[in-house]
Amino acid sequence: MKQHAVVIAGGGPTGLMLAAELKLAQIDVAIVERRRTQELESSRGRGLSARTIEVLDQRGVAERFLSQGQKMQVASFTVPLDISDQPTRHNYGLALLQTHVERILAEWVAELAVPTYREREVTGFTQDDSGVDVELSNGESLRATYLVGCDGGRSLIRKKAGIEFPGWDPSVSYMIAEVEMTEEPPFGMRRDAKGTYALGRHEDGKRVGVVLREEEVRQGDAPTLSELREALIALYGKDFGLRSATWLSRFTDMTRQAARYRDRRVLLAGDAAHVHSPVGGQGLNLGVQDAVNLGWKLAQVIQGTSPDSLLDTYHAERHPVGARVLKGTMAQTALGRGDARMDAARDYVSELLQMSEPRRRFAAMMSGLDIHYDLGTGHPLLGRRMPDLDLVTESGTARVFTLLHDTRPLFLDLGDRNSGEQNAAKPGAFDLGPWSDRVRRIVARYDGPWELPVCGVVAAPTAVLVRPDGYVAWIGEGGRDAGLREALVTWFGPPRSS
Repeated sequence: MKQHAVVIAGGGPTGLMLAAELKLAQIDVAIVERRRTQELESSRGRGLSARTIEVLDQRGVAERFLSQGQKMQVASFTVPLDISDQPTRHNYGLALLQTHVERILAEWVAELAVPTYREREVTGFTQDDSGVDVELSNGESLRATYLVGCDGGRSLIRKKAGIEFPGWDPSVSYMIAEVEMTEEPPFGMRRDAKGTYALGRHEDGKRVGVVLREEEVRQGDAPTLSELREALIALYGKDFGLRSATWLSRFTDMTRQAARYRDRRVLLAGDAAHVHSPVGGQGLNLGVQDAVNLGWKLAQVIQGTSPDSLLDTYHAERHPVGARVLKGTMAQTALGRGDARMDAARDYVSELLQMSEPRRRFAAMMSGLDIHYDLGTGHPLLGRRMPDLDLVTESGTARVFTLLHDTRPLFLDLGDRNSGEQNAAKPGAFDLGPWSDRVRRIVARYDGPWELPVCGVVAAPTAVLVRPDGYVAWIGEGGRDAGLREALVTWFGPPRSS
């Protein structure tokens, strides 16, 4: 029986990102994937949000995606939202089809030498106090210390773990397809009392992307070409010479979230943990960011640096983020309907989001820049993403995101530029003690403003403890190190016994 520290069920964007995170942390990880190759039968997701681009930048691979996509203002909440004034280097979204996102991620994972068991699926597992025995569809078995289900909305891992999946049944269903037509249809989005529907030109210039709401809610079996033709005629009056479909599927606005993201040695991420309407384009991004939150925590537990209880913070932090996304997609689905009452509500929302402050807040939310983990009270930066500052160090200028490439935590020792007192903190004043071999300490200076999405300009700290996922775990103000030891223990484990 082959053994790995972590087995990931599912090699989509979430599983690939988690595999990369673990491998960068020197963890033995493997992927089980049912597909023979990474190719998708369709385009699927259509872009990356600003925060997802940031987390890719934190690992040094953002340019691989940026070079193949198109930078656009793609954030929206019923109406388009301009994020160009958000305080980030990546104040845009990236139009890039999921098929390309997966290909680039898979190439990166292959470079990192992560083994992938292809044309196989996880069919069952049993867990004990020391690990998980994983059964595969070809009769093989794997032994893992932890098993992570990244196997989609119908997750077998979630079901076998007995994790409940509460939520709401669908109120509308859609047919989605990529088709060939002999006539050019009217491109663009339309809306009626039951929902929205749209036709769009595929990137190859030959096929047409189709999303059609159905008269009655349907689930389960994929629609037929005949059903698609009937729906086109019902909504547009003709089928535009529909002759074939290279992909044809159905989705709904069913909204569900796993009651818990962990059952002992089994964890969930991505669609296995949450399903919702694709409106707003947050699904792929939410899953990738699940992976970045989980990866470093899982690595530290496996390496013995942190206790197993660190994994409980994964659910505590990511479940509220997922719940908020689900709530937002439900609101947008309702606003997408075209009856007179929803038209009126949408007009009011549109007017509100044309105002600067509401627009900036919703833009930060829809682009993932406003995520705030509850790590206590104090400085506004605590629990939020660390800005990608250009720090001045003894060896030159260094970007914060560049310093995160190796997935190690950072301690930024910045001094106190705001104090005129004689005992004001100076760079080098903080001592990490027994954590100095786990946390990378950078003595630096930054003289510009500290500006955060939603919060605006905030007071400059004298020191910052940054987790490997780029979120701030502790803030030093006025040269004081109060709470630093507790934060180091919480996030990076207790001191090693001598």
